Amino acid sequence: MFSSQEGGEGAVVVDAKPVSILWGSQTGNSEGLARKISKTLGGKGFAPTVYDMADYDVTKLSEESLLLIVTSTYGDGEPPDNAASFYNWVLSDEAPKLESLSYSVLALGDTNYPDFCKCGIDIDVRLKALGAKPIVERVDCDVDYEDAFDEWLSAVEGAAGASAASEEGGSSDVSQESEYGKKNPFPAKLLNNYDLNTEGSAKETRHVEISIEGSGFSYDPGDALAVVPVNDAEYVADLLKVAGFTGDETLGEVSLRTALTETYDVTSLTLKALKAYAELSGSEMLSKLADDRDAFKAYAWGRQFIDLLVEEPYEFKDVDSFVGLLGKLAPRLYSISSSPRAHEDEVHVTVGVVRYDAHGRERKGVCSNFLADHDGDAPVRIYFHHTNSFKLPEDPSIPIIMVGPGTGIAPFRAFLEERAATSAPGKNWLFFGDQRAEFDFLYEEELSAYQKSGVLNKLDTAFSRDQKEKVYVQDRMREKGAELYEWLEAGGHFYVCGDASRMAKDVDTALLQVVATHGGKSEEEATAYVEGMKKSKRYLRDVY
Repeated sequence: MFSSQEGGEGAVVVDAKPVSILWGSQTGNSEGLARKISKTLGGKGFAPTVYDMADYDVTKLSEESLLLIVTSTYGDGEPPDNAASFYNWVLSDEAPKLESLSYSVLALGDTNYPDFCKCGIDIDVRLKALGAKPIVERVDCDVDYEDAFDEWLSAVEGAAGASAASEEGGSSDVSQESEYGKKNPFPAKLLNNYDLNTEGSAKETRHVEISIEGSGFSYDPGDALAVVPVNDAEYVADLLKVAGFTGDETLGEVSLRTALTETYDVTSLTLKALKAYAELSGSEMLSKLADDRDAFKAYAWGRQFIDLLVEEPYEFKDVDSFVGLLGKLAPRLYSISSSPRAHEDEVHVTVGVVRYDAHGRERKGVCSNFLADHDGDAPVRIYFHHTNSFKLPEDPSIPIIMVGPGTGIAPFRAFLEERAATSAPGKNWLFFGDQRAEFDFLYEEELSAYQKSGVLNKLDTAFSRDQKEKVYVQDRMREKGAELYEWLEAGGHFYVCGDASRMAKDVDTALLQVVATHGGKSEEEATAYVEGMKKSKRYLRDVY
């Protein structure tokens, strides 16, 4: 969250070319890449300025000569929270012609979602329509984006006329790698793992405690833990059988079975995989699905990659043609549910375990089951994903309002532990919800203790199935609207964590209604009020 001139440290740049770098991010990846771009270009004849999209003055866009945009996409093809205003403006009729603008877009996404890189794609298409000229065509990156980023940045340097790097200039690797990190995850010991739901619940939510002793890692509440899972052995065995392999075939220096267990995403049914398999197998049915996004989404619901091979059999000629259909197994990010001040050398996460039956086969979430079924013996490979976009207020006296149903409570457990450990004077209000109070009141004893000690000033719960009419956290917000608005007027920070597609949208609607009703504002004024909260970093979301 910064806007600053960043050149190579100590470098003297004569007639440096100005370049603006805009980032839109929900988890911090785009921000990190924007910093790398700035560091690299700052040593090669440019004067870069990095902007959080939420802080960028859109009226200056027509004055830019070179613009680089790095943005992710989240939810159902939506822009990140900090990019929403820029996205909506540039796609609106208010955006001016931009014939003098040169630009390039790096879009981050996940091919597991149908609207892959939609935010970056939409911005790129719109900038072209406004007359801007791409110096390098947009690059769409999957979750494993490092190589694509390096190639894109190198192409941008060449197209923009970068000079040779000065002695003090940086490369795209702006920070020295610690011993452990994304490229070398720490082999941690799992210390504790238990179900937070009681017998009778329709859910399984695990509290997982992991040792980080000896890792050199540090973290803050609001950060995320990246867990590198392995695939389920039974699923891998079934997949090998269906594909016609023994598993003993070699792939590089390892067996095919090992590669499928540790390296490849063998469960996700993506549109990219379906298209490739349709072409390989010659299946007319799959070819039709590949050309109809809505039909594909309906088909993919409840299915996994193995279903393609079962329903449309094909005899693979070799191992390479098989693994060529698969993406890499990506780490899973979990909101951290602990404060390091409360649990030295430990990190905790709250994991909703995914298990269901569909199309005649038992389905399991890859990482949630890896953690849930872990016996504590084998190491759990981890690293931390730091973010500046979901943090406690710097001023500990500021009140906070937290909305976190289900596993969305995770970062707020961390927030409460941190506020307690630091004796922060600010008031704390939590809205929590789940299905049934008897079975699904996650961390109930801890929350009760915080209430008694005065750390948790207000706790409002919504257990949807404990009464005839379902009640959710957004309903409780409206019920307590007058007091909620008072907290906002007192400078309170508003946090939301959990499901992006429904809950977060419903909470956003409820917040607008609360502001309009109890602030005596029109719909337009309420919208402006909430937008102001976002721009001042008082409305923060960790949604997925």
